[in-house]
Amino acid sequence: MKSQKPDQDFALKDCTLAAIATGQSAQNLREFRNRMREVNLDSIYYHFWGGLLRPRFDDPQYHNDFAIWARYGLQDAVLAERLGIIDPNIFQDLESLRQELVELIEQRLDEVEWVPWAKAGNQFNFVRSQVVVFDTSARISTPQELSQALPGMSVGSIFFHFIDARRRSSNNMDDFRNWLMQNFSGHDELSRRLAQVDPFFSSLIELRDHLKEVFGMYFGG
Repeated sequence: MKSQKPDQDFALKDCTLAAIATGQSAQNLREFRNRMREVNLDSIYYHFWGGLLRPRFDDPQYHNDFAIWARYGLQDAVLAERLGIIDPNIFQDLESLRQELVELIEQRLDEVEWVPWAKAGNQFNFVRSQVVVFDTSARISTPQELSQALPGMSVGSIFFHFIDARRRSSNNMDDFRNWLMQNFSGHDELSRRLAQVDPFFSSLIELRDHLKEVFGMYFGG
């Protein structure tokens, strides 16, 4: 397996998501549909991915904030189930994800005899996110070093490089694969295995463990 010196070392970053109020809220399912049509796409991103970086004490059965509110705010288990199984990774961009959400809500509005309402104080408050990035000063020169560094990476680093990178890159690819493909030859199989890892339906700690396993099996460690 032949590799070459990278054009640039891998700069290990850490991050957190800053939550910013949008001033938009919904008390019932119709308002929810209307707000969903117009809310900033950063809000769609936050309510799907933000839960990975903040403590979540709701039912772990639901993996996004929209599904959680449908279940516990609107008491609509049917809509919650439909929203809860959405995998944002299969959509080309956030706008496509938004359209899927709107269509599911409209479908539910057509099915029910009356518009579901949340109790006073249980409205859905749309929040948007801003990624705050920190440079750890750590630099990685080889794929083997990347494998060795994974166990010590923070969940913020895992989020930034393996999840958030997909919306920052033109090819919707995580930073690990982009770095490997741009700087090394002979690691196509590792890139293929990384591409098969779905980062959404697990915690960041579980995702880190999965990535450690992928690298470990590839390098025989």
